[in-house]
Amino acid sequence: MQLRPVLLALFFGPAVVGLAQGPALLEVGKFSVASEGSTLPAGWRPLTFKKIDRHTTYEVVKDGSTLVVKAVSEASASGLIKEVTIDPHEYPIVRWRWKVENLLEKSDVSRKDGDDYPARLYITFAYEPDKVSFGRKLKYKAGRALFGDIPIGALNYIWDGKSPVGRIVDNAFTDFAKMIVVQSGAQRVGFWVEEERNVYQDYKAAFGEEPPAISGVAIMSDTDNTKEHAVAYYGDITFAKTRK
Repeated sequence: MQLRPVLLALFFGPAVVGLAQGPALLEVGKFSVASEGSTLPAGWRPLTFKKIDRHTTYEVVKDGSTLVVKAVSEASASGLIKEVTIDPHEYPIVRWRWKVENLLEKSDVSRKDGDDYPARLYITFAYEPDKVSFGRKLKYKAGRALFGDIPIGALNYIWDGKSPVGRIVDNAFTDFAKMIVVQSGAQRVGFWVEEERNVYQDYKAAFGEEPPAISGVAIMSDTDNTKEHAVAYYGDITFAKTRK
């Protein structure tokens, strides 16, 4: 999936999750209480891209006794996104669960024609000038001049087929997006996997700067570059103040 259109599409509007003092958990994706058969969980909207006609399908389904979002990608690309404003200093921990039915044979995190994954979770960040280095400001302003409003950065938590877990690399299309491998290989294919990441620490490791406010969260399964097939499931997504 080309990250350039992703970054353009992930410019978010009004906040839906507040800053300041709040509860211990922020429920960003409460898919388990959605309506079965619904294609859009509450607060989420489609993420589609120009020049990509084939879209991944999303549906709320039952997996055992729990409602989750099922994604089916057939040489296609689209996602679901939710607009948020979250302070990563106050809520640094993101938790989610996911499952994939298969890996992609041709995916390659280092190549534009391999930038596809059976499952990924995006975290995007707002532009806050006082938290951005001079060099990145210049690049960001140049990007805005070409593409309009875009987020200053994005973390992509991916389920890859080959790369070692923990690898952090630039996206093949832009260094404003970083790819973080959290699952890799076939060992856990077909099983639900619980994830927990420190977004604050990951941003600092990826970009070398203090993170600005989190501006959005997206889920996506995409196979438009590799022309393959993928099926994935996404469970609830929350942000927390501390690790479990």
